[in-house]
Amino acid sequence: MLTATRRKVAARCGDGHIRLIEDEIPKLVPGSVSVEVHASLVSPGTELGGWHALKKKRDSGGDAKPQPFGYANAGMVLEAGEGVMDLAPGDRVACMGGRYALHTDFTVVPHNLCVKLPDNVTFAQGAYGHLAATSLMSLRRGTPVLGEYVAVVGLGIVGHMAARFYQLAGCYVIGWDTIGFRTELAEKCGLDAVVTVGEEDEVEATGRFTGGKGLDGGVLAFGGDGTKALDSITKCMKRSPDGHPMGRIVVVGGTKFAYPSTCTNIDMCRSSRTGPGYHDEAWEYGPDYPPVFMRWTTKTNLELCMRLISEGKLDVDALTTHTIPLDDVDEGVSAILQDPDRALGVVFQAR
Repeated sequence: MLTATRRKVAARCGDGHIRLIEDEIPKLVPGSVSVEVHASLVSPGTELGGWHALKKKRDSGGDAKPQPFGYANAGMVLEAGEGVMDLAPGDRVACMGGRYALHTDFTVVPHNLCVKLPDNVTFAQGAYGHLAATSLMSLRRGTPVLGEYVAVVGLGIVGHMAARFYQLAGCYVIGWDTIGFRTELAEKCGLDAVVTVGEEDEVEATGRFTGGKGLDGGVLAFGGDGTKALDSITKCMKRSPDGHPMGRIVVVGGTKFAYPSTCTNIDMCRSSRTGPGYHDEAWEYGPDYPPVFMRWTTKTNLELCMRLISEGKLDVDALTTHTIPLDDVDEGVSAILQDPDRALGVVFQAR
């Protein structure tokens, strides 16, 4: 039975601490479902500004009103609103979406932002849905071809899963990151090649990886200044006989850079969504787009991600470095901040 109040994790405080606050559970409306949340996944870059930024706030002090956050969780449907035909009480679901899939113990989510979990997929695995669908869309935007060479720059949660999707699409993938823990993990998880930037020359290593042919594609999956990374990846792209770099680069993270003239014939695009439908409230709460015209929506991307996890083709357990009970969020985050470079997938466990 749905209670009247819920607990929510709140951050973005001036002092850098994480707090647990209480408020009323949103009203169940037509086209939505109420969910008893079991697990949620932290996306530290977009939700907290990054672990290092959070640590700096603690060192500097300050004060601000705590703000709830989160957009990826999983749990069990308690009640289905009017018009919901695809979900029923008792269904185990992965949920996504800002304002909806918060770090909390109860929530209400539009039905098209929820998909059923396969029987062998845990709630913690299901909580990866939003970021997995974001990674998957970077693949769709990049239009890879079987056998191509691709570099993924930034091996956080999104970058790591994007690399795996490109491998599943038949590409040979090299991953770059400045953090050794991430490149070591990617290598253990079966990435074709890795480079720890700063310890090894990424341009030379990538040239060897492609056998001198150059990259067909690249993915920038990190936040902050990407000027150096873009310069390096441009040098690695395949080249036309007249010397122009060519290929496709997808920017899936919050990477910032001035568009340089040296990119010439490289096709560049941003990919910041989970698929068509997200942020279209008429779709979120209403009927799905006709699949004959819109095969891959946010919902069908989510469903595919859950299937790939179920089939063992997308290993998200390997990405989970910390599991923290909801009641102990600040203490758990404090432990992470002792060595933030060794944190990747952080799951808040509500039950």
